[in-house]
Amino acid sequence: MTTFNPALEREYNNRALVPEHPAIFEKWRADSAAFRALAESELDIAYGDDVLQRLDLFHAPKPRGTMVFIHGGYWRSLDKSDFSFLAAPFVANEISVAMINYRLCPAVVIDDVVDDCRSAFMWLIANGPAHQMPIARIALTGHSAGGHLVAMLFATDWRACGIDAKCIVGGVALSGVFDLAPLRHCSMNDDLRLDAASAQALSPIHLRSQIDAPLTLAVGGDESAAFIEQASSLHRAWPTTCAVTDIVGARNHFTIVEELATPECKAFQIVRKLFD
Repeated sequence: MTTFNPALEREYNNRALVPEHPAIFEKWRADSAAFRALAESELDIAYGDDVLQRLDLFHAPKPRGTMVFIHGGYWRSLDKSDFSFLAAPFVANEISVAMINYRLCPAVVIDDVVDDCRSAFMWLIANGPAHQMPIARIALTGHSAGGHLVAMLFATDWRACGIDAKCIVGGVALSGVFDLAPLRHCSMNDDLRLDAASAQALSPIHLRSQIDAPLTLAVGGDESAAFIEQASSLHRAWPTTCAVTDIVGARNHFTIVEELATPECKAFQIVRKLFD
């Protein structure tokens, strides 16, 4: 069993810090269902044998590239379908969107989740063109645990997988977790099962980016000090790759997602410009 640190528990328990989170989640789901009802899409495409190893593809009419989005939920909750609404403004700006699901802890460990995201990306490279998904220019985006998974994809040696990483033109990680060591002392670790060795091996701050493209970090100004420090820690570790770290005022750990959903917001604009 995990030995809890009450101070870390407070800093990393985002649902307790944002008591209105059920209403936020419900709005995500309602907006996502409404978009899926109208979108040109292919849903629940298998990239592996498990029921959660699935992709949703949203097609822009004349796509200039593909955005990949990886959802959060501390590697143990939520679903790609909760975030379909994020695809709407990108499709409207000629960018197709692929949303990744992955197996969840505690059924698997975080290393398996990382492997799932790598497998999903490799499926996209191999099969995207047959599904009208452009692969010459791909942006990687994610929120919370998904931000961590984006950074792990940046730290992957894609050449060893037979993939030319030049197709990755950049990325955005919203409120990511890049140093997993503190989570060993939070209640969630009963599901995550991190020990000292796995926490270090799976922390992007201890790895190197393998991608010659910019990774923008954004975190809400209303988030805990721990999450603001998480973004700063990766910026320090990857000073060339992480050229921009944006602390967005009046955003909490969940409303920061709106930065990707709103064309007027900086995160959306950064991703869009990657395809200009």
